[in-house]
Amino acid sequence: MININYMSRTPVYEQIIEQIENFVLVGVYKSGDKLPSVRSLSIELSINPNTIQKAYSELDRKGITSSVPGRGSFVSDNALGILKENNRSRLDELMGLLSKLVIAGVSYAEIISCVDDAFKYCTDKAE
Repeated sequence: MININYMSRTPVYEQIIEQIENFVLVGVYKSGDKLPSVRSLSIELSINPNTIQKAYSELDRKGITSSVPGRGSFVSDNALGILKENNRSRLDELMGLLSKLVIAGVSYAEIISCVDDAFKYCTDKAE
């Protein structure tokens, strides 16, 4: 389920975090679902268990998961809300990017077309 791009500049643990967060956003993982164990995921992905543990610890810190000693990591009750709010706060980043595009001469029609295409792609993927 989790795919690692070893050629990416993004560290492996961050790729794991990003994919688990996306799985929560699209409903693959729901509140209370158990994540794969560190050991099983490290075997499946052929990755050092410390890397998996680092990703899981960061997800815990963010409130996306909660760890139960001896039982594993579970998706927290408010994970979806946290992720939606975090992504909503990225609208400021989008505003900055749009400003740069306008200054660079990209037309309103081009920007709207791109937004429409991205929105259609994402909603089609979610269905």
